[in-house]
Amino acid sequence: MIDKRLTGSYLNNQLIIYVKIAKHSPVLALESNMEYDYYKYHPMSEITNWMVQIAENHSDVVTIVNYGQTYEKRTISLLKELRYQTVWMDCGIHAREWISPAFCQYFVRQILQTYKTDPKIEEMKNMDFYVTPVLNVDGYIYSWKDNTTRLRRKNRSPGPSDCDCYGTDLNHNFDAYWSTIGASFNCCSRTFCGSSALSEPEAQAVTYFVGTRKDHFLCFFTIHSYSQLLLIPYGNPNFTAPNYDELMKVGLAAANEIKKVHGMNYTVGTSPDILYANSGTSSDWAGLQGIPFLPEDQIQPTCEEAYRGALHVITSAHDNTFNGAVDATFTTLWTLLLAVGVTTSTTLL
Repeated sequence: MIDKRLTGSYLNNQLIIYVKIAKHSPVLALESNMEYDYYKYHPMSEITNWMVQIAENHSDVVTIVNYGQTYEKRTISLLKELRYQTVWMDCGIHAREWISPAFCQYFVRQILQTYKTDPKIEEMKNMDFYVTPVLNVDGYIYSWKDNTTRLRRKNRSPGPSDCDCYGTDLNHNFDAYWSTIGASFNCCSRTFCGSSALSEPEAQAVTYFVGTRKDHFLCFFTIHSYSQLLLIPYGNPNFTAPNYDELMKVGLAAANEIKKVHGMNYTVGTSPDILYANSGTSSDWAGLQGIPFLPEDQIQPTCEEAYRGALHVITSAHDNTFNGAVDATFTTLWTLLLAVGVTTSTTLL
């Protein structure tokens, strides 16, 4: 359910970057006016400047749109356009997972640099991409403060009046079997799910923006860092996605493509089957809509692997939709949580 409290003025303060693959656009030049290292972690200010520069350098295909605010009134950013069918990708919902925003930036660069040279991407001129590099902006900025905040997971909203702790786990705050399993009502817990479903402005913004356009979305990606996993809905073991078989088929094929890059094996399945049960996640919410810490020297191989896997899912969705390869029931959103990285920590998604 979309929070009716969201207003037009509120949505105009949320930033999205949209990437359109235009049929007659000229070949995209590299970012010649800026030197940006895609294989290092960047603070929020540098990511914001990167987004502006990308939009300026590729104004024929990239647009920045405002679609919401964080608790601390910071803009959430996305690169955007809506045309026929659309792919959604958000990164940085958990503040400490720095590889996630790094991947979103890498993904945008790869699409912009290769859509005229890669025949498969060239075929996607009837598809558009919405990419949010950092969803949890407040938490991400806080995680850069010092070593005591580096492992910050939640956003920065205050807890209930009787609690001195700050923050809600945004990936347990969506209206998808909210609070039923794998989440905590302890406001000091790292998995605190909030006072109610969609209590947090960041979750509200995604819900409204995607929910009011859900008929246009083919794929919904939310990028995390934890081992090597491709997770499909649902986090609650009592429910099964209606297109489970199709999701597994595409996920396993994507994992096979990932392995071709650096030999890394990714596991495919639902969170209860291969990780742990959870609820209130953005990927589960998207599924219900009927829309089918890492060393810097590991950023490049991790991004290369994740890009290969994501691209396989996107091209499969494209082919199934526009080439009539499957029954129309499979043109619903394919929802995947892509967990990337080589960390050995016990981080919860």
